[in-house]
Amino acid sequence: MNSAVYAPPRLKAGTLRVIPIGGLGEIGRNMTSFEIDGKILIVDCGVLFPEEHQPGVDLILPDFGPIRDRLDDIIGVVLTHGHEDHIGAVPYLLKLKQDIPLIGSNLTLALIEAKLKEHRITPYTLAVREGQHEKLGPFDLEFIAVNHSIPDALAVAITTSAGVVLHTGDFKMDQLPLDDRITDLRAFARLGEAGVDLFLSDSTNADVPGFTAPERDIGPVLEAVIAKAPRRVIVASFSSHVHRVQQVLDAAHVNGRRVAFMGRSMVRNMGIAADLGYLKVPNGVLIEAKKAADLPDDKIVYMSTGSQGEPMAVLARMANLEHQIEVGKGDTVILASSLIPGNENAVYRVINGLTKLGANVVHKGNAKVHVSGHASAGELLYCYNILRPKNVLPVHGEYRHMVANQQLAIRTGVPEENTFLGEDGTVFDMRDGEVEVVGQLDLGFVYVDGSSVGEITDADLKDRRILAEEGFVSIFVAIDPQTGAVIVGPEIHARGFAEDDRVFDSVKPMVIKAISDAAANGTRDTHAFSQVIRRTVGRWVNQSHRRRPMIVPVVIEA
Repeated sequence: MNSAVYAPPRLKAGTLRVIPIGGLGEIGRNMTSFEIDGKILIVDCGVLFPEEHQPGVDLILPDFGPIRDRLDDIIGVVLTHGHEDHIGAVPYLLKLKQDIPLIGSNLTLALIEAKLKEHRITPYTLAVREGQHEKLGPFDLEFIAVNHSIPDALAVAITTSAGVVLHTGDFKMDQLPLDDRITDLRAFARLGEAGVDLFLSDSTNADVPGFTAPERDIGPVLEAVIAKAPRRVIVASFSSHVHRVQQVLDAAHVNGRRVAFMGRSMVRNMGIAADLGYLKVPNGVLIEAKKAADLPDDKIVYMSTGSQGEPMAVLARMANLEHQIEVGKGDTVILASSLIPGNENAVYRVINGLTKLGANVVHKGNAKVHVSGHASAGELLYCYNILRPKNVLPVHGEYRHMVANQQLAIRTGVPEENTFLGEDGTVFDMRDGEVEVVGQLDLGFVYVDGSSVGEITDADLKDRRILAEEGFVSIFVAIDPQTGAVIVGPEIHARGFAEDDRVFDSVKPMVIKAISDAAANGTRDTHAFSQVIRRTVGRWVNQSHRRRPMIVPVVIEA
């Protein structure tokens, strides 16, 4: 969607303004602002991971523009669960104002506190659990247990004078979860009976028919794969997927193997989960990675990061022979995760690399080693029928997911005019349970590139892509400032261009003529001459070689 940008009107007293700052039209950067009577509540503050067309970028943050000048009005940030796409941008928000309160479950807060410690930030936190009510200024909050691929996930019901909003966070309706903590449909039903004015629902699997398979289906498959593995087993998963790590620990234990955690985030997060009792570690199963090399190959399982093909994560480094563990014939690699849209090429590149080294690569495409953490269409239909929401705003998903979610709502009887397809920066106002679109803010991507935040622009990334794909041509010319005559040059050099520099001999007379013509027309400014050279060389390269390299003219006065 490319909606025209227009400013919303001044917010009236008693009206709730909802602005999705991130997470609409993308899998990541989840962040929503709720404002009423001068106070702002934020739900989630996550990151998006870069794709191949964003070279050099480490993370992508939500655009804090709508709240940057309102930090003193933020009364809290509710974190629905501990995944990076929901908590990863919190350090960057708290760098703007460190005492914004963070509200979440024990595990969620423990994971974000560990992350903030690396940024030397000690947050102000409020731990909550399902069934708990908290009043923050004009917001009455009720926290509801939801089942997801990480323990302790919460939905939040937000009651204001303008109406009741239910935000699911990420959820599914696994009826046999590993931790016996199901999505609290009784609470959903109670809210539905009282009346939900606006339902913000996870859209990730809305286009998947039926029901998401239970986590318990995975355990026996992992056990069987590990039992048949002749040598080492390497399992890659998200570093916060506690349920999957639990199953790997149990499967290794049954098969008489020990487990070593690989990757800083995996070691940190699983240590936290074990300390808080969310991860039950069988006695004697864990071993330090550096000691694991002393064990026989058929007695070890490595639990690593890198299931999305991230170039710096453990698995990609193994595939590139850049890790101390050298994968070889007889090793088994299990990718125990789904593919985040946009990561397919990177993941298949890692799979191909590992296969080439002789490993047996087991993934979701050839074995049931992962189930999604998100509700499929059947589960969402149940939710709509239980809640009977007055208005619906699909969130958390690419555009196709949100459209599918909208259609499910309509099929269950929500009037089409009460279903809203927004994008990041769409402004919704709700008053007396009535919702309308009142504005569209211009929100962009904020890139983290090394130590810089927000300094890299889309234009910079375009330049990087051109450099990577089309090459670089530099032209040096020294001219007489009085006449514009060429005294030295043009000297032309190229990088990332297949041909020898001599290929440019035929364009040099064209450059001299273009400069001469410009001088005859009164041009004396070196910048203007640079533009003339860029156009001349660019046109020639495009016509002669079908290329569009980056062209950098350097013109000096001699």
